[in-house]
Amino acid sequence: MTNVRKAETENALECAIILDNWISKTKEMPRLYNKLKLEQMIKEVIPLREVWLVCSPAKGYISLNQETLQIMALYTAEPGNGLGKILLDKVKLSRNYLHLWSHSFNKKAHKFYEREGFNIIGEKEKGDDGLSETHFEWKRNV
Repeated sequence: MTNVRKAETENALECAIILDNWISKTKEMPRLYNKLKLEQMIKEVIPLREVWLVCSPAKGYISLNQETLQIMALYTAEPGNGLGKILLDKVKLSRNYLHLWSHSFNKKAHKFYEREGFNIIGEKEKGDDGLSETHFEWKRNV
């Protein structure tokens, strides 16, 4: 059984490892921070956001800004195994609207978001990391 649990600050390293491995495997992604810095950054935002982990140790995590309803991060150790859907369903559960920005090069993620009911609503040439991004939104059919 796959368990979903709320992240605590001590889980920041588990999240950083997943993100660091994704950056290492993604040739389009610039290396802006090392794993230690990623861990520090994640540790700082866990108390400010709704962050969920799947599996123990974590094989995926999702981070949601509850004020803006923006998904700030959704990463899994092994994309395509259903863990991203489990995490996304967890944050969709009590909401009627969500949005997120995804790197424009990440077409596999875009297919996933579209399959999960998200629609493209815009683009921007440069996100915080200097790469172009695609804006997605999800609205619950009521």
